[in-house]
Amino acid sequence: MLNEIVQWIVETVGSLGYAGIFIMMFLESSFFPFPSEVVMIPAGYLASKGEMSLIIAIVVGILGSLAGALFNYFLAVKFGRVFLLRYGKYLFLKEETLNKLEEFFKNHGEISTFSGRLIPGIRQYISFPAGLAKMDLLKFNLYTALGAGIWVTILALLGYFIGENEELVKEYLHNATLGVLAFIGALIAVYIVWKKKVSR
Repeated sequence: MLNEIVQWIVETVGSLGYAGIFIMMFLESSFFPFPSEVVMIPAGYLASKGEMSLIIAIVVGILGSLAGALFNYFLAVKFGRVFLLRYGKYLFLKEETLNKLEEFFKNHGEISTFSGRLIPGIRQYISFPAGLAKMDLLKFNLYTALGAGIWVTILALLGYFIGENEELVKEYLHNATLGVLAFIGALIAVYIVWKKKVSR
């Protein structure tokens, strides 16, 4: 079943081109529960075959991610926490998840909109606490685009260089995820130290 879905996505991206990448990354970044891996890795693979530009595919993927994140951000800004709790089930968002996201945002500050984009299971929803906190929109766009840009580029390059080898993709994706998580841990530690120095 999963292989059929992935094949359908490859075909959809191939037929719709960059518009397909944008739409799917918008959905992935907002609330639709499917991983960005099944969009950007096929896009990178198609680029390796000369059917699209790798650079444009990456840029469009970032823009789609940013648009989806902004959708969640403005949803939280306009309707607030009560709305998210009441209708969160339709957005695959549980109260427990929202509480954890708010705690994550509170503990790590605005930079969590950057680091959260790189963490599986958080990237789709980190925009909600940012919206509830009415985070500065310019900072939100910058941090979100940077975080999404790193992840989208990693996935597209995996598809470009080893897209035909499913086992290698899985192995490198696992290693890339661990590497990204280690990077986030180090980044947060540096950020906390810097904030403490500034506060003094």
